[in-house]
Amino acid sequence: MSIQLSIRDLSKRYKTGEGVSGISLDVNKGELITLLGPSGCGKTTVLRSIGGFLEPDSGDILIEGRSVVKLPPEKRPTSMVFQGYNLWPHMTIFDNLAFGLKIRKMPKAEIRKAVEEVLNLVRLPGAEKKYPGQLSGGQQQRIAVARSLLLKPAVLLLDEPFSALDAKLRHEMREELREIQTETGLTMVFVTHDQEEALSLSDRIVVMNHGHIEQIAAPQDIYDAPETLYVAEFIGKMNFLKGGAQEDKLVMGRMEFPNAKRLSGEVVVAVRPEDIILEPGTRQEAGLPGTIKQMMILGHYAEVSVDLGDRGIIRAFQPRDKVKELHLGQSVNAAFTKVIAYSNN
Repeated sequence: MSIQLSIRDLSKRYKTGEGVSGISLDVNKGELITLLGPSGCGKTTVLRSIGGFLEPDSGDILIEGRSVVKLPPEKRPTSMVFQGYNLWPHMTIFDNLAFGLKIRKMPKAEIRKAVEEVLNLVRLPGAEKKYPGQLSGGQQQRIAVARSLLLKPAVLLLDEPFSALDAKLRHEMREELREIQTETGLTMVFVTHDQEEALSLSDRIVVMNHGHIEQIAAPQDIYDAPETLYVAEFIGKMNFLKGGAQEDKLVMGRMEFPNAKRLSGEVVVAVRPEDIILEPGTRQEAGLPGTIKQMMILGHYAEVSVDLGDRGIIRAFQPRDKVKELHLGQSVNAAFTKVIAYSNN
């Protein structure tokens, strides 16, 4: 698989002290990679540096093996889809889409054919004569994506493009973008702070924190095996408890787990809510005794809060049918099917 985009030791610092340092990343041809993290982590700085809207302090950016770091945005083989739609309200959808192709001196017949094809691709056939104001927010964002696709970029850059849409529309747009990416084989770099969006869309996720990369991995690996405590805290819901590590095992009360990382001394033990089994009573051979504090039915499952005393409160996801056996104030035993441990340093 060939590398389409290569970022090498990229640094960009602002006067405020924010920015990024030492960012290195290779993106394969046809891959959709997501830069994920909270506001101020540096993800948009990386994206805008790729697009040429920011000049890095140091480092290099190569697209298809050629350095683009000295080129202005219009000379780079990239196209950017912004949070705002940036459509010209006084121009028809056709003219909005055709504008970039006219600048490139493409023949009229080819422009018309290309616009027709891209409107079919984003599921808006026949919208050529409408104006942006006649379209919904989701439709306008599809046109913004279509405009970028028409330029046939080597790398398509997307800066939180669905953040202004409601939850249902965001979900639909994610599905459609994934379909478009599969159909076109385009290489995409997507920026979001929404972990659900990143997990559902990406081939790989780059988790960022305070200007550096914490982990790069496939969504399932990021979720199942977060490499750092920061990633464990940021991705999905997680419970954190104190435990101890000695030689080949981790110890938590009456429970023991393999010590794969060969940690020692006090450790932080992380456990997903879905990896907790609750049984009425507290006399089981393994597990931690606790008391049910709260139960929330969330569709096909329930979130149960359990007070473990000095160890704090944990949240467990339980099948809806299982909750019928449980009630507030009940004594239960909490056993863990899988844990991840981190050094307490």
